[in-house]
Amino acid sequence: MIQKKICLLGAFAVGKTSLIKRFVESIFSDKYLTTIGVKINKKALSISNQDINLMIWDLEGEDDYTEINTNYLRGAAGYILVADGTREKTLDIALSIHQLAQNVLGNIPAVLAINKADIEDQWLITPESIDNIDKNLTIIKTSAKSGDNVEALFSTLSRKMLGIEE
Repeated sequence: MIQKKICLLGAFAVGKTSLIKRFVESIFSDKYLTTIGVKINKKALSISNQDINLMIWDLEGEDDYTEINTNYLRGAAGYILVADGTREKTLDIALSIHQLAQNVLGNIPAVLAINKADIEDQWLITPESIDNIDKNLTIIKTSAKSGDNVEALFSTLSRKMLGIEE
């Protein structure tokens, strides 16, 4: 079985932990629990007849006072950036973290999740700002609450890490 370390990166309270809980345990909770440092989960999946074991690193969010600890990125084969569709600044933070991660890890597979698709009518991230994002970065609208595109998010990154074209 192939084992790959992936990291979830983004601002505070964008839904990184909720996306992981939905993916790994198929549950969602409205309770907000701040991640301190890093929390690690595992999940095995099969992609195009290849078994892959994901080591999912849930890193604490970035804000004005806290920066990503780049030591946690070491050994990552890919990462998921998460932005909250209802908070425009979280997209800017995700894109700056993307730059940081590329500087540390090189050009490894990455996917951008714009979370809270279940309330897309309340989004402050505009379609225009999404259109202006680097076309090499796959963008997936997700909802940890409803589960929409959560499996697709992780399987898309897994396919990229395995070199399997969509």
